[in-house]
Amino acid sequence: MDRSRRSRGAELNRMAATVRAGRAGRNDALEAFANEGCTAPRFWRNGPGDRYGRHEHGYHKVLFCLEGSIVFHTDDGDVTIAAGDRLDLDPGTVHGATVGPEGCACVEASKP
Repeated sequence: MDRSRRSRGAELNRMAATVRAGRAGRNDALEAFANEGCTAPRFWRNGPGDRYGRHEHGYHKVLFCLEGSIVFHTDDGDVTIAAGDRLDLDPGTVHGATVGPEGCACVEASKP
């Protein structure tokens, strides 16, 4: 079964990762964080092909991709998010990531 990104507007549910494909921008992300009681947002960016080794967090991670794309590697398969998409990772979800060919810019926060 292909575990990669589905068409825009679709929602992909996983045991530990949920992707909402969409058209969210910076202001949409900040509004979502505020409405959901998240921590202060953290903005970051990476160059093409940059990688994050497998790790996990003890909190619920909410991430919006603002530019480019990034592939998250989970035990349930790979999940690609692109500009406008949202990724939620449950606490304890082991994951790594590989930045797409155009790099990426993201904003993330943790949720209670």
